Amino acid sequence: MKRILCAALCMVLLIPMMLCGCGKTDVDTVTVRLNEVTHSVFYAPQYVAMELGFFAEEGIAIELVNGGGADKVMTAVVSGQSDIGLAGPEACIYIYNQGKENYPRIFAQLTKRDGAFLIGRTDGDFSWDDLRGKTIIGGRKGGVPEMTLEYVMRKNGVEPHVDAVVDTSVQFNMMAGAFTGGQGDYVALFEPAATEVIQSGQGYLLCSIGEESGEIPYTAYFASQTYLAENSDTVTAFCRALHRAMAWIDNHSDAEVAEAILPQFPDTDLAVLTEVTARHRAIGAWNSALTMEPESLERLETVMTQAGELTQADWVDFDALVDNSWALAAKS
Repeated sequence: MKRILCAALCMVLLIPMMLCGCGKTDVDTVTVRLNEVTHSVFYAPQYVAMELGFFAEEGIAIELVNGGGADKVMTAVVSGQSDIGLAGPEACIYIYNQGKENYPRIFAQLTKRDGAFLIGRTDGDFSWDDLRGKTIIGGRKGGVPEMTLEYVMRKNGVEPHVDAVVDTSVQFNMMAGAFTGGQGDYVALFEPAATEVIQSGQGYLLCSIGEESGEIPYTAYFASQTYLAENSDTVTAFCRALHRAMAWIDNHSDAEVAEAILPQFPDTDLAVLTEVTARHRAIGAWNSALTMEPESLERLETVMTQAGELTQADWVDFDALVDNSWALAAKS
């Protein structure tokens, strides 16, 4: 009888705890549909926040989708299929200039340099003059990777489409395969694709596009104004998780970062991830402040204007496009 009474008492005590646990899951956890432009170690802070539970501890369940291009990410956000987009800020500029009323606004900047590396077919000392008369696979026309590549080429005295061909016909996630298949003389690749091509002996690392270009707001988070207004606390929590990830990376080795994000790249060797992480850290790729500065946006618009994708008259007012309040609130 005593055993029965004890068992009954335990059940009575457990029921509130079970109900409490269920309530926490249902009420406190918010699913955020996040659409990223591509899946790359370049976005390591995001994956650290996911894998180490920083998002979960903020009450956020991330539903991650690979959009496969900034234009596709923006389409998903504008249509309401995704809550938050991670892509080049140029996508927001294009939409703003279309005059859409509920245009997306940028609330955090993840990376502050181009994450691509120029890969060639031969090793040795590299000069930008080597590109003359050659073809470079550069990515989608009008995308930040392609425009930044052209910006760096001009900066080094090589005029795109005049002194060298910039091939914009290859889809972003097919660029490595096109190059190893024999297309083009050079290619601008993100990681881990760049390191995998190098380690396979089918290409050689020549330079970092990001080091050549200088700081630029390369990849940012954005959402519709409606989503931002209706989910302000969630957006702040989202930024807080990213701040924690940035701080964690600052205090851990490349190998530890690689090990943390390995579940995101199950087909990539840990040694490769470590090497890739080290490359991104070395060029200062990540924007630990998460805020975007007006001069950074101006540099991006300069790059876009030089690429012929934007006119000076279409430059967007910083305060109309960017709202740093969530990133700042998350840090305080």
